[in-house]
Amino acid sequence: MTNHDEEIRLCCLLWARPGQEAALTAYEDKVLALVPEHGGAVLQRAASDGAAGRPHEVQIYRFAGQAELDGYLADPRRTELTAERDRVVARTELFPVELL
Repeated sequence: MTNHDEEIRLCCLLWARPGQEAALTAYEDKVLALVPEHGGAVLQRAASDGAAGRPHEVQIYRFAGQAELDGYLADPRRTELTAERDRVVARTELFPVELL
């Protein structure tokens, strides 16, 4: 069993390229489906209209540890979609969070 202190909890903010909002969501549907296979869980996804510089999508997820996160990031099914990601995602901010 994983020690809670080793868990990694992250928030991800995503901005779509103009006109690519639906494509960003579709891309994220694909890659986030891989998270559970790597000891992670998507805890929450939320969408916004992107107005006034706000992100189009906000995600909160956790991984059992750094090795699991690294495995997800290196998953070939995810990395094969890099061109699609570059086409639809304008900006990403990823940072650790503590859940209250």
